[in-house]
Amino acid sequence: MSGDRPHVVFGAGQVGRALSARLAGLGLAVRVVSRHQPVALPDGVDWRAADAKDPDAAADAAKGATVVYQCLNAPYTNWPELFPPLQRGVLSAAERNGALLVSLENVYGYGPTGGKPMTEDLPLAAKTVKGRTRAAMTEELLTAAERGRVRIAIGRASDFFGASVTETTLGERVFANALAGKRADFLGNPDLPHTYSYVPDVAAGLATLGSDERAVEEVWHLPGPETVTTREVLELIGGEVGHPVAIRSVPTLALRALGLFNPMLRALAEMAYEFEEPFVLDTSKYQSTFGAAGTPLAPAIASTVAWYRSRTGTPNSPQEGPTPWPASESTPPPPQTPVAASAARTPASGSDPSPTPPPESGSSSRPSPRSAIKA
Repeated sequence: MSGDRPHVVFGAGQVGRALSARLAGLGLAVRVVSRHQPVALPDGVDWRAADAKDPDAAADAAKGATVVYQCLNAPYTNWPELFPPLQRGVLSAAERNGALLVSLENVYGYGPTGGKPMTEDLPLAAKTVKGRTRAAMTEELLTAAERGRVRIAIGRASDFFGASVTETTLGERVFANALAGKRADFLGNPDLPHTYSYVPDVAAGLATLGSDERAVEEVWHLPGPETVTTREVLELIGGEVGHPVAIRSVPTLALRALGLFNPMLRALAEMAYEFEEPFVLDTSKYQSTFGAAGTPLAPAIASTVAWYRSRTGTPNSPQEGPTPWPASESTPPPPQTPVAASAARTPASGSDPSPTPPPESGSSSRPSPRSAIKA
Protein backbone atom coordinates (compact mmCIF):
# COMPACT_ATOMS: atom_id res chain seq x y z
CA MET A 1 0.00 0.00 0.00
CA SER A 2 1.70 3.15 -1.23
CA GLY A 3 2.65 5.70 1.40
CA ASP A 4 2.29 8.71 -0.89
CA ARG A 5 -1.20 7.93 -2.18
CA PRO A 6 -4.07 9.10 0.02
CA HIS A 7 -6.32 7.07 2.26
CA VAL A 8 -9.81 8.25 1.27
CA VAL A 9 -12.61 8.09 3.82
CA PHE A 10 -16.17 8.24 2.50
CA GLY A 11 -18.28 9.70 5.31
CA ALA A 12 -17.68 12.48 7.82
CA GLY A 13 -19.98 11.21 10.55
CA GLN A 14 -19.13 9.66 13.89
CA VAL A 15 -16.78 6.98 12.54
CA GLY A 16 -15.52 8.86 9.49
CA ARG A 17 -14.22 11.75 11.59
CA ALA A 18 -12.58 9.45 14.12
CA LEU A 19 -11.01 7.36 11.36
CA SER A 20 -9.61 10.37 9.50
CA ALA A 21 -8.04 11.60 12.75
CA ARG A 22 -6.56 8.15 13.41
CA LEU A 23 -5.07 7.87 9.92
CA ALA A 24 -3.68 11.40 10.03
CA GLY A 25 -2.11 10.58 13.40
CA LEU A 26 -0.29 7.71 11.71
CA GLY A 27 1.30 10.19 9.32
CA LEU A 28 -0.76 9.14 6.31
CA ALA A 29 -2.20 11.39 3.62
CA VAL A 30 -5.95 11.52 4.29
CA ARG A 31 -8.91 12.77 2.29
CA VAL A 32 -12.51 12.85 3.50
CA VAL A 33 -15.40 12.72 1.02
CA SER A 34 -18.92 13.78 1.99
CA ARG A 35 -21.83 15.69 0.54
CA HIS A 36 -21.42 18.57 2.98
CA GLN A 37 -18.23 20.05 4.39
CA PRO A 38 -17.59 18.87 7.97
CA VAL A 39 -17.50 21.47 10.71
CA ALA A 40 -13.96 20.45 11.63
CA LEU A 41 -11.34 18.01 10.42
CA PRO A 42 -7.84 17.29 11.76
CA ASP A 43 -5.03 19.48 10.47
CA GLY A 44 -3.73 18.32 7.13
CA VAL A 45 -6.81 16.30 6.19
CA ASP A 46 -8.15 17.14 2.74
CA TRP A 47 -11.88 17.29 1.95
CA ARG A 48 -13.80 16.77 -1.27
CA ALA A 49 -17.50 17.20 -1.90
CA ALA A 50 -19.26 14.33 -3.68
CA ASP A 51 -22.48 12.36 -3.62
CA ALA A 52 -21.42 8.73 -3.38
CA LYS A 53 -24.55 7.63 -5.25
CA ASP A 54 -22.93 9.12 -8.36
CA PRO A 55 -20.19 6.63 -9.35
CA ASP A 56 -18.35 9.17 -11.51
CA ALA A 57 -18.33 11.80 -8.76
CA ALA A 58 -17.24 9.22 -6.19
CA ALA A 59 -14.42 7.94 -8.39
CA ASP A 60 -13.20 11.45 -9.09
CA ALA A 61 -13.27 12.35 -5.38
CA ALA A 62 -11.18 9.24 -4.61
CA LYS A 63 -8.68 9.89 -7.41
CA GLY A 64 -5.27 8.44 -6.61
CA ALA A 65 -6.42 6.56 -3.50
CA THR A 66 -4.46 3.61 -2.19
CA VAL A 67 -7.21 2.69 0.29
CA VAL A 68 -10.90 3.67 0.25
CA TYR A 69 -12.92 3.38 3.46
CA GLN A 70 -16.71 2.98 3.31
CA CYS A 71 -18.10 4.71 6.42
CA LEU A 72 -21.36 6.00 4.96
CA ASN A 73 -24.87 5.28 6.18
CA ALA A 74 -28.42 6.10 5.16
CA PRO A 75 -31.52 7.41 6.97
CA TYR A 76 -32.81 4.60 9.16
CA THR A 77 -36.37 4.47 7.85
CA ASN A 78 -35.14 4.36 4.23
CA TRP A 79 -32.05 2.26 4.92
CA PRO A 80 -32.89 -0.67 2.57
CA GLU A 81 -33.62 1.67 -0.35
CA LEU A 82 -30.89 4.29 0.05
CA PHE A 83 -27.89 2.45 1.50
CA PRO A 84 -27.08 0.00 -1.35
CA PRO A 85 -26.57 2.78 -3.95
CA LEU A 86 -24.14 4.53 -1.60
CA GLN A 87 -22.07 1.37 -1.23
CA ARG A 88 -22.09 0.78 -4.99
CA GLY A 89 -20.69 4.25 -5.57
CA VAL A 90 -17.86 3.69 -3.07
CA LEU A 91 -17.18 0.23 -4.50
CA SER A 92 -16.91 1.75 -7.97
CA ALA A 93 -14.57 4.46 -6.66
CA ALA A 94 -12.22 1.85 -5.19
CA GLU A 95 -12.37 -0.32 -8.31
CA ARG A 96 -11.69 2.51 -10.73
CA ASN A 97 -8.75 3.77 -8.68
CA GLY A 98 -7.21 0.36 -8.04
CA ALA A 99 -7.59 0.91 -4.28
CA LEU A 100 -8.19 -1.50 -1.44
CA LEU A 101 -11.76 -1.14 -0.16
CA VAL A 102 -12.23 -1.30 3.62
CA SER A 103 -15.94 -1.44 4.38
CA LEU A 104 -17.54 -0.84 7.77
CA GLU A 105 -20.59 -3.02 8.42
CA ASN A 106 -22.96 -3.70 11.27
CA VAL A 107 -24.09 -7.19 12.28
CA TYR A 108 -27.67 -7.09 11.00
CA GLY A 109 -26.87 -9.74 8.40
CA TYR A 110 -26.47 -12.53 10.95
CA GLY A 111 -30.00 -12.32 12.33
CA PRO A 112 -30.86 -13.91 15.72
CA THR A 113 -28.28 -16.37 17.01
CA GLY A 114 -30.14 -17.66 20.07
CA GLY A 115 -27.61 -15.92 22.27
CA LYS A 116 -24.60 -17.62 20.65
CA PRO A 117 -21.60 -15.26 20.28
CA MET A 118 -21.34 -13.89 16.76
CA THR A 119 -18.28 -15.06 14.84
CA GLU A 120 -17.20 -14.13 11.33
CA ASP A 121 -18.03 -17.59 10.00
CA LEU A 122 -21.72 -17.41 10.89
CA PRO A 123 -24.02 -17.55 7.85
CA LEU A 124 -25.79 -14.35 6.83
CA ALA A 125 -29.22 -15.73 7.69
CA ALA A 126 -31.18 -12.61 8.68
CA LYS A 127 -34.93 -12.54 8.05
CA THR A 128 -35.58 -8.85 8.74
CA VAL A 129 -35.77 -6.30 5.92
CA LYS A 130 -32.63 -4.46 7.06
CA GLY A 131 -30.84 -7.72 7.79
CA ARG A 132 -31.49 -9.08 4.30
CA THR A 133 -30.36 -5.76 2.85
CA ARG A 134 -27.14 -5.89 4.84
CA ALA A 135 -26.49 -9.49 3.76
CA ALA A 136 -27.09 -8.62 0.10
CA MET A 137 -24.69 -5.68 0.34
CA THR A 138 -22.02 -7.94 1.82
CA GLU A 139 -22.52 -10.49 -0.96
CA GLU A 140 -22.12 -7.70 -3.48
CA LEU A 141 -18.69 -6.86 -2.04
CA LEU A 142 -17.60 -10.50 -1.83
CA THR A 143 -18.68 -11.15 -5.42
CA ALA A 144 -16.73 -8.13 -6.66
CA ALA A 145 -13.65 -9.42 -4.85
CA GLU A 146 -14.06 -12.98 -6.15
CA ARG A 147 -14.25 -11.67 -9.71
CA GLY A 148 -11.03 -9.73 -9.25
CA ARG A 149 -12.65 -6.32 -9.57
CA VAL A 150 -11.41 -5.01 -6.22
CA ARG A 151 -9.53 -6.06 -3.08
CA ILE A 152 -11.59 -5.80 0.08
CA ALA A 153 -11.45 -6.02 3.86
CA ILE A 154 -14.68 -5.92 5.87
CA GLY A 155 -14.87 -4.72 9.48
CA ARG A 156 -18.01 -5.31 11.54
CA ALA A 157 -19.05 -3.64 14.77
CA SER A 158 -22.00 -3.50 17.14
CA ASP A 159 -23.91 -0.50 18.58
CA PHE A 160 -21.78 2.63 18.81
CA PHE A 161 -21.00 4.87 21.76
CA GLY A 162 -18.39 7.54 22.45
CA ALA A 163 -17.80 11.27 22.18
CA SER A 164 -20.07 12.96 19.60
CA VAL A 165 -22.19 9.80 19.29
CA THR A 166 -25.69 10.91 20.25
CA GLU A 167 -28.40 9.23 18.18
CA THR A 168 -27.77 5.59 19.09
CA THR A 169 -29.14 3.17 21.67
CA LEU A 170 -26.17 4.08 23.89
CA GLY A 171 -26.24 7.77 23.07
CA GLU A 172 -27.88 10.94 24.30
CA ARG A 173 -30.91 9.26 25.86
CA VAL A 174 -28.56 7.39 28.13
CA PHE A 175 -25.58 9.64 28.86
CA ALA A 176 -27.34 13.02 28.75
CA ASN A 177 -30.28 11.65 30.72
CA ALA A 178 -27.90 10.27 33.34
CA LEU A 179 -26.20 13.65 33.75
CA ALA A 180 -29.62 15.30 34.03
CA GLY A 181 -30.78 12.90 36.73
CA LYS A 182 -33.28 11.22 34.43
CA ARG A 183 -33.86 7.59 33.66
CA ALA A 184 -32.05 6.05 30.70
CA ASP A 185 -34.22 4.87 27.81
CA PHE A 186 -33.48 1.37 26.54
CA LEU A 187 -35.01 -1.37 24.46
CA GLY A 188 -35.40 -4.93 25.69
CA ASN A 189 -33.90 -6.74 28.65
CA PRO A 190 -31.09 -4.78 30.38
CA ASP A 191 -29.82 -7.88 32.20
CA LEU A 192 -28.54 -9.64 29.08
CA PRO A 193 -24.95 -9.34 27.82
CA HIS A 194 -24.75 -6.83 24.99
CA THR A 195 -21.66 -5.73 23.08
CA TYR A 196 -21.34 -1.98 22.61
CA SER A 197 -18.68 -0.65 20.25
CA TYR A 198 -16.51 2.32 21.24
CA VAL A 199 -16.01 4.56 18.20
CA PRO A 200 -12.26 5.21 18.75
CA ASP A 201 -11.76 1.43 18.77
CA VAL A 202 -13.79 1.07 15.59
CA ALA A 203 -11.65 3.73 13.91
CA ALA A 204 -8.42 2.08 15.09
CA GLY A 205 -9.61 -1.29 13.81
CA LEU A 206 -10.50 0.09 10.39
CA ALA A 207 -7.10 1.82 10.17
CA THR A 208 -5.45 -1.54 10.84
CA LEU A 209 -7.49 -3.23 8.12
CA GLY A 210 -6.38 -0.54 5.70
CA SER A 211 -2.68 -0.82 6.52
CA ASP A 212 -1.99 -4.52 7.16
CA GLU A 213 -1.96 -6.94 4.22
CA ARG A 214 -3.12 -9.76 6.50
CA ALA A 215 -6.55 -8.10 6.62
CA VAL A 216 -7.20 -8.31 2.87
CA GLU A 217 -9.97 -10.60 1.56
CA GLU A 218 -11.24 -11.27 5.08
CA VAL A 219 -14.14 -10.31 7.35
CA TRP A 220 -13.17 -9.04 10.82
CA HIS A 221 -15.07 -8.22 13.98
CA LEU A 222 -13.51 -5.01 15.21
CA PRO A 223 -12.12 -4.79 18.75
CA GLY A 224 -13.68 -2.93 21.63
CA PRO A 225 -14.48 -3.00 25.35
CA GLU A 226 -15.40 -6.17 27.21
CA THR A 227 -19.02 -7.25 26.90
CA VAL A 228 -21.21 -6.90 29.99
CA THR A 229 -24.93 -6.43 30.55
CA THR A 230 -26.60 -3.15 29.72
CA ARG A 231 -27.39 -2.72 33.39
CA GLU A 232 -23.70 -3.00 34.25
CA VAL A 233 -22.98 -0.30 31.67
CA LEU A 234 -25.47 1.89 33.51
CA GLU A 235 -23.71 1.18 36.80
CA LEU A 236 -20.44 2.43 35.32
CA ILE A 237 -22.19 5.54 34.03
CA GLY A 238 -23.73 6.06 37.46
CA GLY A 239 -20.29 5.92 39.03
CA GLU A 240 -19.13 8.69 36.69
CA VAL A 241 -22.13 10.98 37.18
CA GLY A 242 -22.22 10.43 40.95
CA HIS A 243 -25.63 8.81 41.36
CA PRO A 244 -27.46 5.61 40.33
CA VAL A 245 -29.01 5.62 36.87
CA ALA A 246 -32.39 3.94 36.62
CA ILE A 247 -33.65 2.33 33.42
CA ARG A 248 -36.83 3.11 31.54
CA SER A 249 -37.35 0.08 29.34
CA VAL A 250 -39.45 0.38 26.19
CA PRO A 251 -41.69 -2.73 25.88
CA THR A 252 -41.23 -4.44 22.55
CA LEU A 253 -44.96 -5.05 22.14
CA ALA A 254 -45.63 -1.35 22.62
CA LEU A 255 -42.90 -0.52 20.12
CA ARG A 256 -44.43 -2.83 17.54
CA ALA A 257 -47.92 -1.49 18.11
CA LEU A 258 -46.82 2.11 17.72
CA GLY A 259 -44.81 1.07 14.68
CA LEU A 260 -48.08 0.57 12.83
CA PHE A 261 -48.33 4.36 12.73
CA ASN A 262 -44.70 5.51 13.03
CA PRO A 263 -42.09 4.44 10.42
CA MET A 264 -39.17 5.00 12.79
CA LEU A 265 -40.64 2.86 15.55
CA ARG A 266 -41.50 0.22 12.96
CA ALA A 267 -37.87 0.23 11.79
CA LEU A 268 -36.67 -0.15 15.36
CA ALA A 269 -39.14 -2.89 16.21
CA GLU A 270 -37.86 -5.32 13.57
CA MET A 271 -34.40 -5.22 15.18
CA ALA A 272 -35.66 -5.57 18.77
CA TYR A 273 -34.44 -9.19 18.91
CA GLU A 274 -30.94 -7.81 19.47
CA PHE A 275 -32.03 -6.74 22.94
CA GLU A 276 -34.09 -9.84 23.74
CA GLU A 277 -31.22 -12.36 23.73
CA PRO A 278 -27.50 -12.17 24.56
CA PHE A 279 -25.90 -10.07 21.85
CA VAL A 280 -22.18 -10.79 21.96
CA LEU A 281 -19.65 -9.95 19.26
CA ASP A 282 -16.64 -12.28 19.21
CA THR A 283 -13.43 -10.40 18.29
CA SER A 284 -10.98 -13.19 18.98
CA LYS A 285 -10.02 -13.52 15.29
CA TYR A 286 -8.93 -9.88 15.16
CA GLN A 287 -7.12 -10.05 18.49
CA SER A 288 -5.26 -13.26 17.66
CA THR A 289 -4.07 -11.74 14.38
CA PHE A 290 -3.37 -8.10 15.23
CA GLY A 291 -3.16 -8.17 19.03
CA ALA A 292 -5.44 -6.91 21.80
CA ALA A 293 -6.67 -3.45 20.87
CA GLY A 294 -9.96 -2.64 22.62
CA THR A 295 -10.35 0.11 25.21
CA PRO A 296 -11.46 -1.21 28.62
CA LEU A 297 -15.09 -0.36 29.26
CA ALA A 298 -14.59 1.80 32.36
CA PRO A 299 -12.30 4.40 30.75
CA ALA A 300 -14.39 4.35 27.56
CA ILE A 301 -17.48 5.19 29.63
CA ALA A 302 -15.56 7.83 31.61
CA SER A 303 -14.38 9.52 28.40
CA THR A 304 -17.89 9.52 26.95
CA VAL A 305 -19.42 10.98 30.12
CA ALA A 306 -16.71 13.68 30.11
CA TRP A 307 -17.68 14.66 26.57
CA TYR A 308 -21.37 14.88 27.43
CA ARG A 309 -20.54 16.87 30.55
CA SER A 310 -18.42 19.37 28.59
CA ARG A 311 -21.14 19.66 25.95
CA THR A 312 -23.95 20.46 28.36
CA GLY A 313 -21.89 22.64 30.66
CA THR A 314 -24.41 21.86 33.39
CA PRO A 315 -23.43 18.48 34.86
CA ASN A 316 -26.08 16.70 36.89
CA SER A 317 -28.64 19.47 36.36
CA PRO A 318 -32.12 18.96 34.86
CA GLN A 319 -32.33 19.50 31.12
CA GLU A 320 -35.29 20.29 28.93
CA GLY A 321 -36.57 17.41 26.88
CA PRO A 322 -39.66 15.57 25.70
CA THR A 323 -41.71 13.54 28.12
CA PRO A 324 -40.01 10.18 28.75
CA TRP A 325 -41.56 6.96 27.54
CA PRO A 326 -44.22 5.81 30.05
CA ALA A 327 -42.71 2.62 31.44
CA SER A 328 -41.99 1.22 34.83
CA GLU A 329 -38.69 2.15 36.44
CA SER A 330 -36.36 -0.68 37.28
CA THR A 331 -33.82 -0.75 40.07
CA PRO A 332 -30.28 -2.08 39.69
CA PRO A 333 -29.66 -5.65 40.90
CA PRO A 334 -26.28 -6.85 42.18
CA PRO A 335 -23.44 -6.48 39.65
CA GLN A 336 -22.79 -9.42 37.35
CA THR A 337 -19.54 -10.85 36.08
CA PRO A 338 -18.37 -9.32 32.78
CA VAL A 339 -18.17 -11.63 29.79
CA ALA A 340 -14.49 -11.85 28.96
CA ALA A 341 -13.60 -11.30 25.32
CA SER A 342 -11.19 -14.21 25.36
CA ALA A 343 -13.31 -16.70 27.27
CA ALA A 344 -16.74 -15.90 25.83
CA ARG A 345 -15.12 -14.63 22.65
CA THR A 346 -16.81 -11.27 22.94
CA PRO A 347 -15.73 -8.08 21.21
CA ALA A 348 -17.11 -4.62 20.96
CA SER A 349 -17.08 -2.16 18.09
CA GLY A 350 -19.33 -0.55 15.39
CA SER A 351 -23.90 -0.46 12.96
CA ASP A 352 -25.59 1.03 11.99
CA PRO A 353 -27.37 3.86 13.13
CA SER A 354 -30.12 7.66 14.12
CA PRO A 355 -33.66 8.51 13.49
CA THR A 356 -32.61 10.41 10.40
CA PRO A 357 -28.84 9.98 10.29
CA PRO A 358 -27.05 11.82 7.48
CA PRO A 359 -25.48 9.64 4.82
CA GLU A 360 -22.15 10.24 6.53
CA SER A 361 -23.17 8.75 9.90
CA GLY A 362 -21.37 5.45 10.60
CA SER A 363 -22.57 1.99 9.79
CA SER A 364 -23.57 0.73 13.20
CA SER A 365 -25.43 3.53 14.78
CA ARG A 366 -29.03 2.79 15.64
CA PRO A 367 -31.56 5.40 16.76
CA SER A 368 -32.43 5.44 20.41
CA PRO A 369 -36.03 4.48 21.25
CA ARG A 370 -36.59 7.92 22.70
CA SER A 371 -35.22 9.81 19.72
CA ALA A 372 -37.41 7.66 17.51
CA ILE A 373 -40.44 8.68 19.52
CA LYS A 374 -39.39 12.32 19.03
CA ALA A 375 -39.47 11.73 15.29
